[in-house]
Amino acid sequence: MNNRFLSLISVIVFGALYIHTSIMAIITLPFAYLHYRKIVKYLVLFWAKSVFWILGKRLRIYGIENYSKNKRYIIIANHASLFDIMAILSFCPDVAWFGHERLMKVPVFNQILKMIDYMPTKEPTVKNTKLMIDEIIQKLKNHTIAIFPEGTRTLNGNMNDFLRGFIYVLKASDADILPVTLNGFYSLKPKNRFYIDFSAKISVVINKPVNCIDLKAKTDNDIIAEMKKVIGSGNYYSFQ
Repeated sequence: MNNRFLSLISVIVFGALYIHTSIMAIITLPFAYLHYRKIVKYLVLFWAKSVFWILGKRLRIYGIENYSKNKRYIIIANHASLFDIMAILSFCPDVAWFGHERLMKVPVFNQILKMIDYMPTKEPTVKNTKLMIDEIIQKLKNHTIAIFPEGTRTLNGNMNDFLRGFIYVLKASDADILPVTLNGFYSLKPKNRFYIDFSAKISVVINKPVNCIDLKAKTDNDIIAEMKKVIGSGNYYSFQ
C-alpha cells in the first residue's frame, strides 16, 4: 500500500477510534461517579482490547503465566507507540499510570481517571519530579504501576536510554519488577509518522519477574543494563 492510501485509511480508523473511545467514556462515566471501581476497570479492559479489534490487529500475548493478578509489580516496558498503553491494559487493567495533568481538567474524563488511579504529572522540575516519585511509591503499596523508563517514544525503533526514576521507585518499595516487551508497535504507529501500518505484527511479551531484593544489591547502571537486556530479549517473539 502506498503512503497516501494508508494515510486516508488511517484518518478513517482514527475517527472510529475517537468515536469508540467517546462512547466508552459515556458508558463508563456513571459507574465512575458511583465508585464502582471493578466495573470501571473491566470496561477499561474491554476498551483497550477493542482498540486492536478496530485496527484489525490480533494482539498476541506471550508469557501470561509470568503475571499474577494477586501481586503488585513495577511494570517497565519499551515505548514506541501511542498504542503501548492499550497493549499493557489488555493484560493488566488494574494498573496505575501517570501522565499529563491537563487530562484531569477534562470534565468527562477526570472522574474515570480517578477510578483507574491515574497520577497527573506537572512540569518536570526537580521538586515536581520528587513529588511524582513519592506519589508513585505510595501508590505501589496497593497497586501495580507501569513506567516507560525511556520517558518518551523512540524515533528510530531502538530503545532510548533509560531514565533513573524507576530505580528510585524500585529501591523504595518491595514490589518486583515485571519487564514487558512490546513488539511491532514502532512499525504499527511510531511517534514521527502519521499513518498506521496495518500489516505490522504486534505482540506483548511478559518476561519473568525480577526480584526486587536481587536488583537492590546492584548498581544503578547494572540495573539499567539488566532491564534493557531482559526487555530486548523479548524481541524473539516478534518473529513468531
